[in-house]
Amino acid sequence: MESESFFERVYTITKLIPYGRVSSFGAIAKALGTARSARMVGWALNASHNREDVPAHRVVNRNGLLTGKMHFDGTNLMQQLLESEGVEVTDNQVVDFKLLFWQPEIKSDY
Repeated sequence: MESESFFERVYTITKLIPYGRVSSFGAIAKALGTARSARMVGWALNASHNREDVPAHRVVNRNGLLTGKMHFDGTNLMQQLLESEGVEVTDNQVVDFKLLFWQPEIKSDY
């Protein structure tokens, strides 16, 4: 199924996000060569919540907002996971987003 391979490619990149850093849905989409599929990246990450090997909590929107937080169990689980890695979050937004942002490489072999 094509969506499954896309999802797996999203997971491959998401697993590369360093501990204590964040990336964005759009950055992952761009790295995959599908720059206009940020929403699909979000769907893939929403489907990954039963997988402990995919750090979906490290993916936020292009402004550092925790827009995917409602897909995590618990009221503030996404924020708690980020804070456990030393990422400060205030009002559902990553503090020092530009400093903590990790840009994945654009490669064809994800």
